[in-house]
Order: sequence, then C-alpha cells, then structure tokens
Amino acid sequence: MKNNAFLKAEVNKKIEFYDLDPMQIVWHGNYIKYFEEARCALLDQIDYNYDQMDATGYHWPIVDLRVKYVSSAKFKQRVVIIAELVEYQNRMKIEYKVIDQDTEKVLTKGHSIQAAINIVSGEMEFVSPKVFLDKLHKHL
Repeated sequence: MKNNAFLKAEVNKKIEFYDLDPMQIVWHGNYIKYFEEARCALLDQIDYNYDQMDATGYHWPIVDLRVKYVSSAKFKQRVVIIAELVEYQNRMKIEYKVIDQDTEKVLTKGHSIQAAINIVSGEMEFVSPKVFLDKLHKHL
C-alpha cells in the first residue's frame, strides 16, 4: 500500500475459534468483518461513524470492495488490522492490511470504496458532503 494516507487507525485482535473454517484458518469472509472494525475505529477519530453519518443526512454504502488473501490467520494468532483513508474528496477510499502482530507479515490486504448517498433524495453525491470534509479537515 502507498504511504499517502490522510488518516490511519489500528485495531489489535486475537483470532478466536469461532472465526475459523473447517481447515482451521480464518474463514475468508471474516476478513471483511475485520476491515469493518478498523474502518469504524478510523471514522471514530473524526467523529463521523455510521450514526453520525445518518444524523447528518447521509448514508455511505460500500460500492466497491477488494480483498487479496496473502496468507492465513490461525487460532490464537494476534493480528493488527490497519485502515488508512487514502481518498476523500469525491468518495471515501480506505485501504486495509491485516498483519501478524509479532512478525509484521501481511496476511490480507484490500480496500473499500464508499460513496455518499443523500438520505432524503436517495441520490449519490458526486463530491463528498461538506459535513464530512469539515470533520476530516479538523484532523488533517
């Protein structure tokens, strides 16, 4: 991933048994949940998580999601999930990495793209709403 992040958050996690698949590795779909945990930590930094989005009149659905599985996480392994905001003016693009806490080996990486939708009109915004930009610029 590039080092052009405007905002960064990290979440530490120990892999639990209930996240494993029959091969005793993290089920591939759970990495999306891990991305979401880091994304929420990132949005909390600017006081613009999903409840604040809703209160300001916008939903931000994911319109694109990519995941690259590099290596498998295993039971009791400690990982760090990193979320970095890399685009924000017309959409919200967040890049992710799941890394082994001890070795710093990348296990999974990816990105999500979210676009603002005006709740009242249902229309997609072609630029990020001012309320989001104002909150973000306080932290840049």
